[in-house]
Amino acid sequence: MKIAFLGLGIMGRPMAANLVKAGHEVAVWNRTARQHLDGARTAVSPAEAAVDADVVWTCVADTAAVERVLFSEDGVERSLREGMLVVDSSTISPSATLRFAERVNARGVHWVDAPVTGSKIGAETAQLIFIVGGAPEPVEYLQPLFKAMGKLVIHIGDVGKGQSAKLCMNLMIALIYEGFAEAFTLGQKLGVDAHKFIELVQASMVRSGVVEYKAPFVLRHDFSPNFPLRLMHKDIHLMLDTAKENRVKLPALETVDEIYELSTEEGWENLDFAATLALLQKWAGLGGQPK
Repeated sequence: MKIAFLGLGIMGRPMAANLVKAGHEVAVWNRTARQHLDGARTAVSPAEAAVDADVVWTCVADTAAVERVLFSEDGVERSLREGMLVVDSSTISPSATLRFAERVNARGVHWVDAPVTGSKIGAETAQLIFIVGGAPEPVEYLQPLFKAMGKLVIHIGDVGKGQSAKLCMNLMIALIYEGFAEAFTLGQKLGVDAHKFIELVQASMVRSGVVEYKAPFVLRHDFSPNFPLRLMHKDIHLMLDTAKENRVKLPALETVDEIYELSTEEGWENLDFAATLALLQKWAGLGGQPK
């Protein structure tokens, strides 16, 4: 297939690279400097990348970035043709997703929201899980591309449902990690061996995939970004905004949002979101700066 891949960040670059490896004809574009990807054509604008594409795939930072890539003066909309597909693997507002889909649908173009989970390592190893919203026919058409980049596709429902489910899942990740971070910090203060504490957690009913993934980094005090704090913080704001739109209260998440605000003030926004642990350790008089 001919694919325009827009966004070569932590997730987008390895995703696009895996499409190239699978033998697809890929054109790439990135907001910051023109970035080269071996085997792909580098476009000067989203519109140019999308010329003659069968599928336009976006993986950018936030809702505003998706809107700019699609609908700005040099955006994808200029190159849309009937029968094309637009796939969005960014994590953005579900209500905005519906608006964007309606706009491209008017041009005879299908929209599929396909945010991912699996972090940087999953993107690099083609082990992502795609959380999909869209009509059955375009989702089926995309299966070879999903297979090139991931290990599992969960078709949640209609357009917008993929984004909705992704926000709900990330809400759980944020709260589970905060619970772990608080317990880990209290344990440290009480002199509990960190390795033994994690062994206990993973052997008991509170076993967690979040802890399993993050624990090796926590034990090394390594907060190099797999899922940057600034992006999780962005998602938390999306969760809170979406909850407000739908008259849902999220009191625990409101508290976690404060932790992210204070961690950002510390200058840690480009570290992994696991660096929020360092704030708790700092308050407890336990730790230095994250690395």
